[in-house]
Amino acid sequence: MPRFEAQKSPMAPYHIRQYQDSDYKSVVDVFTKGMEEHIPSTFRHMLMLPRTLLLLLGVSLTLVLVAGSWLLAVMCIFFLLLLLRFLAGQPWKGYVAKCLQTDMVDITKSYLNAHDTCFWVAESGEQVVGMVGAQPVKDPPLGRKQMQLFRLSVSSQHRGQGIAKALVRTVLQFARDQGYSDVVLDTSTLQQGAMTLYLSMGFQKTGQYFISMFWRLAHIQTIQLKYSFPSA
Repeated sequence: MPRFEAQKSPMAPYHIRQYQDSDYKSVVDVFTKGMEEHIPSTFRHMLMLPRTLLLLLGVSLTLVLVAGSWLLAVMCIFFLLLLLRFLAGQPWKGYVAKCLQTDMVDITKSYLNAHDTCFWVAESGEQVVGMVGAQPVKDPPLGRKQMQLFRLSVSSQHRGQGIAKALVRTVLQFARDQGYSDVVLDTSTLQQGAMTLYLSMGFQKTGQYFISMFWRLAHIQTIQLKYSFPSA
């Protein structure tokens, strides 16, 4: 089956093309850095939770009342903050490790050698600065043919140029050309930039859930979104 290739705009500072094996190192680098960028916002989110603030306040007051030492209280809070920062990073690092052990261990095999799948990169100045993948949903709702958007990421230095929107449009066009009725994806409540992008492009929220006990405790939900083609 012929592969869909996004058109290069003469005015854009980038172009989108199909992934090649020589892109692997750059793709992993962009993806890893993009996911780890969420660690600071996760830490800030967890820090502002009422239960976290109560814990920090309770520990400090207890140490002051029992041990009579403000220094001990400050040191304890400092180490609790370090622990919280460490915990905030583990889910994102674990997610990257899981992706690199599953579909991204061999992108060509996962996305280019299978039916109705593809993986694209955005290139600027001969440098890979973004990526996105698409695979069919294995068990879609009855009467629907759904494509799932995966691994959207753009280098922080190249945001604000419309690259993420162009990558999403590439997936939408690919799915439309293959006769799919919907494009679906998952994101999180922390990824507000991504949420804003998807909603502005016509995606609609269809559900939400906690992906793990950690995310439940941190009160960070995974959001399910869907774009339905008018003809469907």
